Amino acid sequence: MKNRTLNMVFDMETHDPDDYLTLLLLLGHPHVNLVAVTITPGSPYQVGLVRRTLALFGREDVRVGAGNLDHPKSCVSSWHERAYGQITPSRDAEGAGALLAEVCDRDTTLLTGAPLKNLGAAMEHDHFELGRWVAQGGFAGAGVVPEHKQLEKFKGLKTVATFNFNGAPKAALRALEHEAIGERWCVSKNVCHGVVYTEAVHEWLEPRTEGELHLEMIWQGMESYLAKKRARYASTRPTVLTARDVETHPEVRLIDPSSEARIVPLADALAAAEEARLDLIVVDHRQSPCVVEPGRVEATIEEIPSYGKKMHDPLAACCAIDPTIGEWAEVELFRERGRWGSRIRPGSGTNIIVDYDHQKFLETLAMPGHVT
Repeated sequence: MKNRTLNMVFDMETHDPDDYLTLLLLLGHPHVNLVAVTITPGSPYQVGLVRRTLALFGREDVRVGAGNLDHPKSCVSSWHERAYGQITPSRDAEGAGALLAEVCDRDTTLLTGAPLKNLGAAMEHDHFELGRWVAQGGFAGAGVVPEHKQLEKFKGLKTVATFNFNGAPKAALRALEHEAIGERWCVSKNVCHGVVYTEAVHEWLEPRTEGELHLEMIWQGMESYLAKKRARYASTRPTVLTARDVETHPEVRLIDPSSEARIVPLADALAAAEEARLDLIVVDHRQSPCVVEPGRVEATIEEIPSYGKKMHDPLAACCAIDPTIGEWAEVELFRERGRWGSRIRPGSGTNIIVDYDHQKFLETLAMPGHVT
């Protein structure tokens, strides 16, 4: 499957940046022929964003569908304009449900990264059929995912709430049983919540972007996203004084466990901290001299969560291109008190991800567009 061109349709939203990154991935990937894009809810700002992107890639032939062109809100996050510039609204879109029913067939892969309202509308058409549905949504937990492969936040859980399926639960349940849909592949929270675009991934991707518009734009968007995270991280990271700070901080107010805080030369405080194999950490920079105390900076930093962007939809897209990225279980999905879960059911035709190959995911994500 990964060695041939896939006719794909992408059903997306624009609340989370990763949907837009997925659109860029699909437009540039050598094994994808993007046939259509449908949008939830489908506001003019969302349509304008998609239309502008298609034009950048010279893909005005890709059809665009909207669920609700009269939606009162823009539904586009501030990140989209911060990273890529101002959006001009557009109403140049077809009805999403009718469009899906027309373009989907037995040779089409539909990737859904949004609440399933547009797919629900498509299933109202008698002629709708679909060869393969790859959904970012659903949940596989205890009883399906081996305990050692369960993310810590989902340990022991059999059901959890999931945004995309809960956004249109009746449509989700119908799609999971619909006879006109061939294969169903669900990329669930227990795996995709562990797939994070970090600074290390950002550094790895940069040299691979040259001459590849889709990768350049993914990197550009993530540079904007990570810049805000870096600033927030820096603001919470403790300041450690070193010998280089003696000129600007000749004296400091040292908190010494054996006595009250006292003003001492920074050089003396550094020497005492070094002898104890400790750092000299600023605990209050508003006073003059600033207040410092010996300590281990690692013990402070470890409380700060690592930052990055969870890559829900890009993982689902890469699994659609190359299913061997994932490890799968054949299951039946169910909904219980607003939460989704799954149970093993051979022969169901519904597969859910239980683990993935990180390096293979990255290689698929960053595959240059000229590869055949």
